[in-house]
Amino acid sequence: MSAATLATARRNRWAVSFADLLLLLLAFFVLLQASGSRRDAMLAQVAQQFGGRAMRPGIEIRAVELFVPGEALLSDQGRARLSVIARQYAKEPGGVEIRSHGSDRAQQRFDDWDLAAARIGAVARALKLDGIAQDRLLIRGLDQADGKGGQGQIIHIAPGVNARL
Repeated sequence: MSAATLATARRNRWAVSFADLLLLLLAFFVLLQASGSRRDAMLAQVAQQFGGRAMRPGIEIRAVELFVPGEALLSDQGRARLSVIARQYAKEPGGVEIRSHGSDRAQQRFDDWDLAAARIGAVARALKLDGIAQDRLLIRGLDQADGKGGQGQIIHIAPGVNARL
């Protein structure tokens, strides 16, 4: 075999391996997108397989259970529920992640986005007032999907994250 033929054969083997890697990555992202609401659990399992610390499942609360209707003001029951959660997570190391999924159709002062953002901020302030240091709190983005099965805004609170990302 000539030197040119050997070089071409080596180049072709590399290209096939690279194409295999790209197809595996594409398959992973398609699977991740198709998993929908189970995406966070799947990512936690993947992180665990690669040596990452698994994040414990968090608490999901419908916003209507925490807030005055159409407002970002916590109801008495919502405040009490967040106090229990704060006491539980204040003892644990690591950060506390707060996320919002979906939105409630606002008829009052706020539009959907403003209401969702104000509510997630109110949850963070309530957790801070109940003993979780501000540098442990991590507010993630607002998912604008309609929540699970049309339930409106869902607040997700999860312990054990690194708050200084």
